[in-house]
Amino acid sequence: MPKILIVGGGYAGFYTAWKLEKQLRRGEAEIIMVDPLPYMTYLPFLPEVAAGSIEARHTVVSHRRHLKRTQMITARVTGIDHANKTATITPEGGEPYELEYDQIVVTAGSVSRTFPIPGIAENAVGLKSVEEAVYVRDTLISNFEQASALPVGDPLRQRLLTVVVVGGGFAGIETFAELRSLASSLVGTYPEISFDETRFHLIEAMGRIMPEVSLPTSEWVLKDLAQRGAHVHLETQVTSAVDGVVETSTGESYPSGLIVWTAGVMANPQVVRGSDLPTEPRGRITTQADLRVVDADKNVVEGAWAAGDIAAVPDKTGGLPDGTCVPNAQHAVRQAKRLAKNLVGVLRGDAPIDYFHKNLGAVAGLGLYNGVFQSGKFALKGFLAWVAHRGYHGLAMPTWERKWRVLWGWWHNLWLGRDTVQLEWVQRPRTFFETFASRPKPPVEAPVEDKPAETAPVENEKVETAAQ
Repeated sequence: MPKILIVGGGYAGFYTAWKLEKQLRRGEAEIIMVDPLPYMTYLPFLPEVAAGSIEARHTVVSHRRHLKRTQMITARVTGIDHANKTATITPEGGEPYELEYDQIVVTAGSVSRTFPIPGIAENAVGLKSVEEAVYVRDTLISNFEQASALPVGDPLRQRLLTVVVVGGGFAGIETFAELRSLASSLVGTYPEISFDETRFHLIEAMGRIMPEVSLPTSEWVLKDLAQRGAHVHLETQVTSAVDGVVETSTGESYPSGLIVWTAGVMANPQVVRGSDLPTEPRGRITTQADLRVVDADKNVVEGAWAAGDIAAVPDKTGGLPDGTCVPNAQHAVRQAKRLAKNLVGVLRGDAPIDYFHKNLGAVAGLGLYNGVFQSGKFALKGFLAWVAHRGYHGLAMPTWERKWRVLWGWWHNLWLGRDTVQLEWVQRPRTFFETFASRPKPPVEAPVEDKPAETAPVENEKVETAAQ
């Protein structure tokens, strides 16, 4: 059987394997998927996880539960030698080994794109994983708890109640608005803290936010955020975040207890740099519209496919400025479905079909009961847009098992409110045990016996007496 290796189990990787299982006949091909995580994360739900509106485990999909005919390897792919059709697999704590394949599908996704700004690496957190979303949620609630015990006007109290989000794209705005919504609800739980003490700042280098929607819609979002006590700073850059103090190009500074970085993504560098597959200037693997990898001369690299954020897939609709599909979930899912069909077709001797998807619109949640939807010139704002946001993503969540968990959680929250219990110490689960654990007493050293003072040798005494 031909061996299909899928590198990465995110959107594109999971959906590729899922669809291959349905379309391949038994015994037609062997599917192997390698990913360091045992689950796929539904990224559009991360802002709601950070705001406590969705249980963290409900926004991930277990690989092993839903991919029954795929061999799962929980490890990293640290090298791809496509010339010899081998990949280097590096398991956690184990020795690397080589794995041969016949067809490779590279869907390793993207990571947060950062810049060498002092203090960012040490003090900021991204929002590209469910673990980061949980950390953001727990940190914000923990900061409220700590601040409530400090006197009003204390500099530490002010820092703890200040949140800074960097990046005004969809991910940044949704995260910013959801955290503002969470903080507003927490004020009612902590009577020691007033609404005016909570400070939210979003830093955006461009002159506008959310380029995926029209300018009037983005301006409406700005006004809505301002009415809710959230400040957006346009045409502003972060110049430093040393010691948690965010300094900007306008000369302002914001000591912050929570800094969230959402200023763009880049193709997974660990996979790209360890591969001999061709890439374009932005570091993505070059493909043609049928999702097969091509070289600089547009020649097809046999047996190599790529999709999702790690791939530069041509935009056949002509609606995108740089000519390639933007890195988002909408494209990743649809590209994976087309890739699976094309790969099965190639194995059976059929010609692949180009990927074509015209963006039907964009929808974003801006906190509970508030959102925005844009499709062409048509726009929805407020409650109806929020309903559209939840409806779309509720249906887009893969597998009915996960859909039901998310919908059931939303139903509970409607009547019970969002869950605001933080489990910050889950990041350090052994701290409490170690603090009070009994330890063996240090061994007692045997006492050293007193020795008589040493005297000069007898021979020396005789010599000295004779000399006298």
